[in-house]
Amino acid sequence: MSKVSTVKGFTAARRQFVVRSALAGGGLALGLYWPAARAAGTSSAARAELRTALGGDFGTQAEGAEVNVWVVVQPDDHCVIRIARSEMGQGTLTGLAQLVAEELQCDWSKVKTEFPTPGQSLARKRAWGEMGTGGSRGIRTSEDYVRRGGAAARIMLCQAAAKRWSVPVGEVSAIKGVVHHSASGRTARYGDLATEAAALPAPDLKSIKLKSPLDWTIAGQPLKRLDTGPKVNGSKVFALDLVLPGMLFAAIKDCPVFGGKLVRYDESMIRARRGVKKVVRVGDSAVAVVADSWWRAKSALADLPIEWDDAAFRDRSSETIARQMQEGLSASSNVFVYRDEGDAAAALARASVRIDADYSTPFLAHATMEPMNCTARVTAERAEAWVPTQNGEGSHAALSEATGLPLDRCEIYKMDPGGGFGRRGGNQDYVRQAALIARQMPGIPIKMIWSREDDMQHDFYRPISQCRLSAGLSASGELLALQVRLAGQSINAFVSPGLVADGKDERQLQGWYEKPGDAQLGYTVPNLRVEYAMRNTHVPVGPWRGVNTNQNAVYMECFMEELARAAKVDSVEFRRRMMGNHPKHRAVLDAVALKAGWGKPLPAGVHRGIAQFMGYGSYSAAVAEVSIGADGLVKVHRLVFAIDCGHAVNPQQIEAQVQGSVAYGLTAAFYGECTIEQGRVVQSNFHDYPILRLAQMPVVETMIVPSLDFWGGVGEPTICVAAPAVLNAIFAATGKPVRSLPLRKLSLA
Repeated sequence: MSKVSTVKGFTAARRQFVVRSALAGGGLALGLYWPAARAAGTSSAARAELRTALGGDFGTQAEGAEVNVWVVVQPDDHCVIRIARSEMGQGTLTGLAQLVAEELQCDWSKVKTEFPTPGQSLARKRAWGEMGTGGSRGIRTSEDYVRRGGAAARIMLCQAAAKRWSVPVGEVSAIKGVVHHSASGRTARYGDLATEAAALPAPDLKSIKLKSPLDWTIAGQPLKRLDTGPKVNGSKVFALDLVLPGMLFAAIKDCPVFGGKLVRYDESMIRARRGVKKVVRVGDSAVAVVADSWWRAKSALADLPIEWDDAAFRDRSSETIARQMQEGLSASSNVFVYRDEGDAAAALARASVRIDADYSTPFLAHATMEPMNCTARVTAERAEAWVPTQNGEGSHAALSEATGLPLDRCEIYKMDPGGGFGRRGGNQDYVRQAALIARQMPGIPIKMIWSREDDMQHDFYRPISQCRLSAGLSASGELLALQVRLAGQSINAFVSPGLVADGKDERQLQGWYEKPGDAQLGYTVPNLRVEYAMRNTHVPVGPWRGVNTNQNAVYMECFMEELARAAKVDSVEFRRRMMGNHPKHRAVLDAVALKAGWGKPLPAGVHRGIAQFMGYGSYSAAVAEVSIGADGLVKVHRLVFAIDCGHAVNPQQIEAQVQGSVAYGLTAAFYGECTIEQGRVVQSNFHDYPILRLAQMPVVETMIVPSLDFWGGVGEPTICVAAPAVLNAIFAATGKPVRSLPLRKLSLA
């Protein structure tokens, strides 16, 4: 159950953009000519095979005039809008299509979408730009150039009509896929104008004036998602559904201890098993069985004698890692001082009241509904892979690296992932593995599927961290000083070591940034010191929906609640006192407090908690209503959110993303934890890594507070306030702060 509302009355500030856009076309072209049958070297037979396998919704449409890299106009006036970002349930596909359609002024009921491939983009000098989807950037970093692409197509269609009628182009206008000349009453459909428009020069993209969001009629509306129907009726083909002629299946087993190696295996024990085709080594640490069904491959792999070299990290455990983090909290060396304003130590010494607290959060798995998988076909001349990916270009590079073939002889066919959350972005291990297996069986499509156990125990986990906070209050309850020491593992140090030097990794400090724009601290503290002690482990880590902000928000907002109670000041008022220089932070705080009825009586046994934070370019706040039973079980009755993401492209999708953040965030708060024993992850499936059940889902109310002067993210921002709002409500109920997660390990009875 959920409700959504929008706060209106904000003034829009027009933004001017200068973004280059590569243009190409067929019948109606802006720039380069690109025959559909020769898309990035993909053979016509292969494309026909793809259309059959994917229900006809892949790649360039069979007919229609290509306006530019974003738009194809078909004879029946359907407009195919190309989407370079991945769709993994977050609504990016629909949102981007709305932005293009808004400027194109086509008929929304005749909109279709398709994904261009990385190979096509490469062949056209990266015409679609970056194709990755993560960090809630899918819309906010591409909105300008996709809108200009739609506007350019509309301009050319209008020019074609004006030329046909021998009238000034200023006298014609377009609406719902039809160009009108009001003086003569003449009209022309987009599909009918395509060929004539193709002969015209493309407009100067820099000079195009985009519509003000205040005038939007397609964008900004709560339109139904374009991908919902196929998902509901079962026609959507996910990567696990893909079937290609002659396809075989691979099950894979990697060394259970991170950093371990494969020594040897005895394939004679399973070689004669029914359906088994081959046993292959995959890199330095894995072995796979290929068979005529995945179950036969998996069953044979389970009986394959394997010897691992895992001695290097076999002594690592959750306890040793926790001690490593604890050392970082008090270390005097190998510490990065990120912010040092005023004199926090001196202010703490003279404070009337001092509060100290240590918080901790564990490793977390992504636990996507669809486990990692990839189908690859490799020959001496070409490599192709069908991938549920968040980063088409990353998958493309991984395929090239694994096969040794140049990028222009590789292609990625992007499938909708059954969940991403950051797992299918930069880390393309599953693509490399599938390619290495397929390389050893040339010409045969190999579908490699991880088991749920493989997926859970070979993830790139949300990093573990601990945080020590110290604060000093004046006699009147004012916050005089704040010291923050974060100790934890660095994603950048694991994924791209060259990005960090001397332990200086600002990414792990999201939410404490000084500069606005992405993850700014929403409070002004006269004496502030923020430090980071990088303490890396052997456990692989990576982005996890809202990682860093969702951990740091727990630390900061739960500690703010401790300070408010120590100061004997209302939780909302205590925060407001420090928000004079942060009007957008305060706006969402005030909005959610008003919407939730902060300060009004609650039913007996129900308690409120509040939190606010900034992440991924957006401001968010939440109020939770919670009760605790005699058995100590927590029930979350209601969660109210306010979010300012600047421009709201589709309010309905924003609401859906907030609901998803509640399910994901509360799962982490109540249950999420990956523990380490003998160097390996203990949890293996949903029996010991549970997720929130439908009956536990609270009522979620979403209020959009659009300030209309920036572009923020939506997929991740609110996850960071869901958990601390609930934890602060538990604090209100019990009188004891919650400083470690997950909640299932705590006794609240």
